[in-house]
Amino acid sequence: MPVKEQLRTDLTAAMKARDELIASTLRMVLTAVTNEEVAGKQARELSDDEVLKVLAREGKKRRESIEAYTSAGRDELAERERAEAAVIDRYLPAQLDDAELAALVSAAIAESGAADPKAMGQVMKVLTPKLAGRADGGRVAAEVRRQLAAPRRL
Repeated sequence: MPVKEQLRTDLTAAMKARDELIASTLRMVLTAVTNEEVAGKQARELSDDEVLKVLAREGKKRRESIEAYTSAGRDELAERERAEAAVIDRYLPAQLDDAELAALVSAAIAESGAADPKAMGQVMKVLTPKLAGRADGGRVAAEVRRQLAAPRRL
């Protein structure tokens, strides 16, 4: 079942179960998907990968809000954002752990032939399609920087 269709089905189930948190979160996500579909010069249907990118972006917004609310001492709002993030995370692919990410970055560095931090763009170009929403961009960039800065042994 396509991701968008699964979101709609789950929204209907949440409304029937009177689960306000899940229903409101899925409404927000579906609105973001619809906005993405009508953005630009011509309306179009998003592919599953594009819907997952929208979901990842919405999850990132929630994580940023959690940090902001926590630092401002607004724990009740941070808790709401955590709950929404948990709902969104159900639809995202499993995130890579640090060891898996490091292995993928090493392989991408070898594939691109990068030797210093100036070649970070080349590595990211090779790596980004392989990750497909399974790791946060900031985490990936930090790992690439770390590995490119480390002295290479032959």
